[in-house]
Amino acid sequence: MSMKPLEHDRRYGELDQVMRAYLGQPADDTPERRSRALDAYLRHTWHTRPWAIAEAERQLREYSRNPPGRIRQQLGEFYAIPDTGMPESRIGDWLLVLADHLRRSVEEGDVPEPSSPQTHWEWHARFPETAQLLGGWFSQDIVDEFPDHDAAVADYAATTDPHLVARLVGELHELLALPLDEGDYALAAAELGMEVGPPEPFSYGAWFRSLATTLSGV
Repeated sequence: MSMKPLEHDRRYGELDQVMRAYLGQPADDTPERRSRALDAYLRHTWHTRPWAIAEAERQLREYSRNPPGRIRQQLGEFYAIPDTGMPESRIGDWLLVLADHLRRSVEEGDVPEPSSPQTHWEWHARFPETAQLLGGWFSQDIVDEFPDHDAAVADYAATTDPHLVARLVGELHELLALPLDEGDYALAAAELGMEVGPPEPFSYGAWFRSLATTLSGV
């Protein structure tokens, strides 16, 4: 039988967060240099859950030293490392490299400079409720579900807890405070799941501003 959620989180929860940061990104860390994915994990986690970095270091090191054996694999009581594109024989050493970088970050205060999100994982980690709106209400199916963008926004506001709507408004203000140009706003929309353009005559940036104003009055 597979692990219960509590046991999984105790043993592998933060390891899983680190691994998720590598989805779609090269696992090209070296002992001297962190990958873009690990920088994204550190930049976001230092800002939101700095205590979790030491736990991630511990879990990575423990998994590298004690990978799941045949019995645990048969029982399903293990965490499956996602495909990183590297041979399985190298994964343990790679995890130790990551653990060393995390330890150095904590012990030496080696923190990535603040910036706009640099990976798909970081966009979603930093703007989760914006991703919920854009990916859930503004997919290609919008034309079959709502007459226009305003109707989709109204449906989101009517069916979402007010606390989450307020969180979305805060995320939109944070997004608009970043030093982004219009091309960056289009990239942000795509990374966060939006599959249609903004309504005419709005640009992406102008529509985000309009959204924040509209939803702040809900």
